[in-house]
Amino acid sequence: MKRRVPRWSELAPLVALKKPVWDGVDRRLAAALTIGDLRAVARRRTPRSVFDYTDGAAEAEVSLSRARRLFGDLEFQPSVLHDVIDVELRTQVLGLPEEVPYCFAPTGFTRLMHHEGEPAVARVAAQRGIPYALSTMGTTSIEVTAAAGRAVAPDPRLWFQLYVWRDRSAAIDLVARAKAAGYEALMLTVDVPVAGARLRDARNGFSIPPSLTVKTLVDMSTHPLWWANLLTTDPLEFASLTQWSGTVADLLDRLFDPTMTIDDLAWLRSIWDGPLIVKGVQTLDDVRRVSDAGADAVVLSNHGGRQLDRAPVPMRLVPDAVDAVGDTTEVWVDTGIMSGGDIVACLALGARTALVGRAYLYGLMAGGERGVDRAAEILTTEIRRTLRLLGVRAITDLTPAHVRLP
Repeated sequence: MKRRVPRWSELAPLVALKKPVWDGVDRRLAAALTIGDLRAVARRRTPRSVFDYTDGAAEAEVSLSRARRLFGDLEFQPSVLHDVIDVELRTQVLGLPEEVPYCFAPTGFTRLMHHEGEPAVARVAAQRGIPYALSTMGTTSIEVTAAAGRAVAPDPRLWFQLYVWRDRSAAIDLVARAKAAGYEALMLTVDVPVAGARLRDARNGFSIPPSLTVKTLVDMSTHPLWWANLLTTDPLEFASLTQWSGTVADLLDRLFDPTMTIDDLAWLRSIWDGPLIVKGVQTLDDVRRVSDAGADAVVLSNHGGRQLDRAPVPMRLVPDAVDAVGDTTEVWVDTGIMSGGDIVACLALGARTALVGRAYLYGLMAGGERGVDRAAEILTTEIRRTLRLLGVRAITDLTPAHVRLP
């Protein structure tokens, strides 16, 4: 063919110069297309001990790896030739509408991940209509977290996650404060009679707050902004105690009550008249026991793999748990969820909603409040796309026939 010099009119449509993004946080978040991408940014942006506290699990981390492997190995069963131009993500949780079919799980020491901490998570949750559970071990008070959510929306869905202490009067005080602050539901976590063996934390010497050792001083040189934010903002304020100096495991073993039994749910009901969620159930027998004791919802969870290693994979229990309790108690699930597709699979098997923790924490570490919002945007977009590709127009139309487990 005869060669020629191309005309500018022919080249112009091919030129796709993008407007530069000068803000480094916005640039990093825009490039993150998955929760895994946010995890990679978080790993670079935070000290190793902080990242490992969020990312790690107990002992050999078998429980967490099994949960994630199950999500990777399951098979979706799509149906074609359906009108999916519009899909409905709303569902009902605890008798109230939920804008998206997932919740922000309670996480401890959140201001260590990023100095904006729990208020940033509460604001994003309120803006997007996502229920958010504040942890007993949170690093922002019950009242301040509630105020952060209400600054964005007049009636955010806030839940308070409770660990029962050896000193029951402390638990009574926390429940009273949560009620006074307008928290909708109480989430009792029952899988921490003692702390799990989180070996990454032990090897890193992770403590609350971080100790200024030779190791952490070296780390300052590689993460100066994180340390500057920690040291120049307000000291960590726990949701449930004034301060602590020591390891996480020591704190849990000192405070939490290992003598609590199923009979104590009646005591808890006597001081809390709102919805009661029990989190950390791992067998069908316990699903039935907790339901019979009056729980409004049960969360199938092995604490993100952070307590007993080689525990059951929560997602595998969902269909049998739903059959066991019927409409008496809602069945929720967590552990290992890293995508909107994972959430859709949980819902298809019968879970009413799914809880995500690490997913939004990776976003928080990657970019503060904007990172949490990006994590929510990624999950919601993936849920909507997965529904369309499955040929499903609404969350409520999902059935176990849409998923095949290995």
